[in-house]
Amino acid sequence: MDQLTAILIEKYSPMWTNKQVWEYEQIHEEIKFDALYVQPGNNKEISWKSKLAYPNSNIRDILIGTFDYLLDGYELWITNSKNNQRKLDTSLIPYLMAVIVDTMIDEEICLKFREEQDCLVISIDTQADVIDCKEFFEEFYHLATGFNFDVNTGIPEDETEAEIYLTRLQEEFDEKMKANLGDRYLPGNNDPDSIHAKE
Repeated sequence: MDQLTAILIEKYSPMWTNKQVWEYEQIHEEIKFDALYVQPGNNKEISWKSKLAYPNSNIRDILIGTFDYLLDGYELWITNSKNNQRKLDTSLIPYLMAVIVDTMIDEEICLKFREEQDCLVISIDTQADVIDCKEFFEEFYHLATGFNFDVNTGIPEDETEAEIYLTRLQEEFDEKMKANLGDRYLPGNNDPDSIHAKE
């Protein structure tokens, strides 16, 4: 898993369950955020007047309606406004991370999270392999269940069966990433040696 993402998850663990998210939203029905899509590396040129800015918006609506920007490699910067100043309330980061992963969980795409310039920044981890994705989703396993992941991993205990299971996951992951990223994605990138293998 991406190191900055792992550090952020550890910092704000445990991640919220769907029940916690629902209870929070019952009290804060009108919770909104400012969001902006930024090309990686252009963080010094952030403009909240950009056409890719979504002020005072529902985070789920943004993700569902603009998912293609993430597929195209953009980063989504999220913060909130108060008294005309943009500064993310860090107590909302566990809520945001849980909502974002839950909204995108059907895509089975591994995400990267980091904090920068009073924003939570998310992007698709295009370097992630099946093990990275497994580690990532383990951290959010209890979104649906409310339990910690280590109660039941779902991976067969038999080594051969486990290898078959993980290979199938890798193939399914490759197919989805290939469909989303085309030639930019290298199938089987969980094996570094395959990149340099001689034909």
